[in-house]
Amino acid sequence: MAAMIGRIWGAFNPPTPAKSKDALKFGILGAANIAPLALLGPAKSHPEVIIQAVAARKREKAEKFAKSNNIPEIKDSYQEILDDPNIDCVFIPLANSLHFEWAVRSIRAGKHVLLEKPSVANSTEAEILFNLPELSKHDGPVLLEAFHNRFYPAWSFFRSLINPADVVHVSSNSMIPWWGTGKDDIHFNYDLAGGTMMAMGTYNFAALRMAFDAEPEECLSCDVTPGTEGVHKKCDYDFTAKFRFPNGAIGEAHSTLKGPTMWTPSHVTATHRAVVIPDKTLPADQEKAQSREVTLHGVIHGIFWHRIDVKDVFEIRSKDNGSVIKKWTEKKSHKTYSFSEAGGEFGHLPGETNWMSYRYMLEQFVNRVKGRKTQHWVSQQDSIAQMKMLDMAYEKSGLGARPTSDYTITME
Repeated sequence: MAAMIGRIWGAFNPPTPAKSKDALKFGILGAANIAPLALLGPAKSHPEVIIQAVAARKREKAEKFAKSNNIPEIKDSYQEILDDPNIDCVFIPLANSLHFEWAVRSIRAGKHVLLEKPSVANSTEAEILFNLPELSKHDGPVLLEAFHNRFYPAWSFFRSLINPADVVHVSSNSMIPWWGTGKDDIHFNYDLAGGTMMAMGTYNFAALRMAFDAEPEECLSCDVTPGTEGVHKKCDYDFTAKFRFPNGAIGEAHSTLKGPTMWTPSHVTATHRAVVIPDKTLPADQEKAQSREVTLHGVIHGIFWHRIDVKDVFEIRSKDNGSVIKKWTEKKSHKTYSFSEAGGEFGHLPGETNWMSYRYMLEQFVNRVKGRKTQHWVSQQDSIAQMKMLDMAYEKSGLGARPTSDYTITME
């Protein structure tokens, strides 16, 4: 408990090193509640990041936000941030329906973009955004969908314990208690591209894709509880989806924004088929088989708590008739709050136990902008595939994909 308290205290009260002369200056589009957690806090401990400016729909809101977060400049509009040559990067935590327009505008303005997930409202927008010609230029802007949890050490270690080619089933669950959301939240506004699949389900779906290291071939079912009136209509309050992946593998995902009072951590479980493994100690007419189940508890915010459980089931079998001669189970658990704790191939990677997943992500974002090597990244094609999976589920549910923005662009 003491270690957890110290770790979390350190995350919210990080050291503040002096900023370098060539630090990247960020502008924030929107005084969003997620910004302090996603960028402002992580920026404190990064010597190459300065939060320079913020703009909001109402200047009074931007002023209040800037004052409470020690942001030196307040702009009158999002466009004013993009027009400022002193701003290197922008963070876009706006409603999903606005991601496409302002990401395109930012890239066209030559800004590097850290874009809240889900990246856009649907795959149509994703195909356009992530294929902008500016992104393919050698010195072009950097665009990253902010899948922060995928940068956390526990996720990397989890993936190192599974062999996607042998995974036959993956399940992923997440939830927000009923008291954590309200009826008027943007998550429940169809016009703003809301819905539980867009909010929490995007984590679940990404977990399936990463565990299988493949894309779904079909959404077999998607059961939802939708709103019934006004802007809430066509917005899912919860969902349960099943997907078919290559070779007949099955992925299942569930989430709700109206969950029970008691919060439970998100988790993902990957189940492997039994495979024969070498064992030279066995007689010639016997073989050893292993099946593995790996569960990561705490998929989304691993710094608060997580655990990786590994259950290996071994069998000694007769090669003649397949009968089981001996069977036993071995269990192990791991916690990796830093890459040094993960050890092995990860031991040399940067990070501290008090770094949140957002801080790990910011480290890689800055590295990419500075032209340095990145250990992990969410590629443009990855983000497109993610939106295709969301569309696939929404179409199967009967609610349909989220509406496309009216903002139009010309491809240069």
